[in-house]
Amino acid sequence: MDGLPKMKSSDHLEEGRQRIRVVLAQPRGFCAGVDRAIAIAEGALKLYEPPVYVRHEIVHNRRVVENLKAKGVQFVEEIHQIPDNAIAVFSAHGVSKKVQQDAAERGLESLDATCPLVSKVHKEGQRYAAKGYDVILIGHENHPEVEGTLGQIPGPVYLVSDVQDVEALEVRDPDKVAYVTQTTLSVDDTRDVIRALKRRFPNIAGPNIKDICYATQNRQAAVRDLAAQVDLVLVVGAHNSSNSNRLCEVSNDSGTPSHLVEDPAKIDPQLLQGIEAVGITAGASTPEELVQELIGKLREFADLEISNMDGIVENVSFGLPASLREVVQAG
Repeated sequence: MDGLPKMKSSDHLEEGRQRIRVVLAQPRGFCAGVDRAIAIAEGALKLYEPPVYVRHEIVHNRRVVENLKAKGVQFVEEIHQIPDNAIAVFSAHGVSKKVQQDAAERGLESLDATCPLVSKVHKEGQRYAAKGYDVILIGHENHPEVEGTLGQIPGPVYLVSDVQDVEALEVRDPDKVAYVTQTTLSVDDTRDVIRALKRRFPNIAGPNIKDICYATQNRQAAVRDLAAQVDLVLVVGAHNSSNSNRLCEVSNDSGTPSHLVEDPAKIDPQLLQGIEAVGITAGASTPEELVQELIGKLREFADLEISNMDGIVENVSFGLPASLREVVQAG
């Protein structure tokens, strides 16, 4: 990637220091949904007087949240914590219909930063429900995206996280069942759950793994390739970030140990003992600056030879709400 310092094996290396080959995953870091959510929060600050209130973390990353706080964003967990007639932004994970209704009843000016791919899952679930299907949501309990999706689909909705949950399911009509998925799941785990659903309900309707977002799939595929090249994978991301945790799982499942790095400044140098090659990636809500900070921290412990892995270059972008387009484009 442009701007990354590279060191060839022929360059001078400090005598006596550990030498580590570092491979950077491609793609890594911010996805289009995260870019859009941050742009909506920043656009709201420009269009309205601060403070702007965001329900839940706009995305799961402490650095992003702290940067927005410094600009005038206030984060709350529930709508009742927002003052009357204030500006409310819904996070990228999406919200339930009840949250939307509560905001409207309070007279709040709402801006929806829900990732369009999450909104697509909502619409799919609603379409199945309107046809009288029982809907099964594959996802992780208590995750904000899952809570929002459960609250967007009317009628019976069942949450399953693994194959064991599928076996325990009881639905109204086994021949009228459909499923949708959380967007940030492990592709491999989700495939196993879908197979179990199809065994249990042969006539089940659903999108295969298409609901898992392009960024999640691309980053997981990159980590699978990365794991084959290194001794350790470091995933830069938050502990409450589903997609970052899944990247660790993909590496571990590939046979290469992984470690989630939330704060590069606190990484334990003991992790590098006996390591010749380290792979670095970042979750979809992680800014590139944290990757660069991790590289800087590793340089305190070892001499690095850095290279970029070949991979998909993402050119996806999502449009902004009409009310913000002009102010954001104006910079």
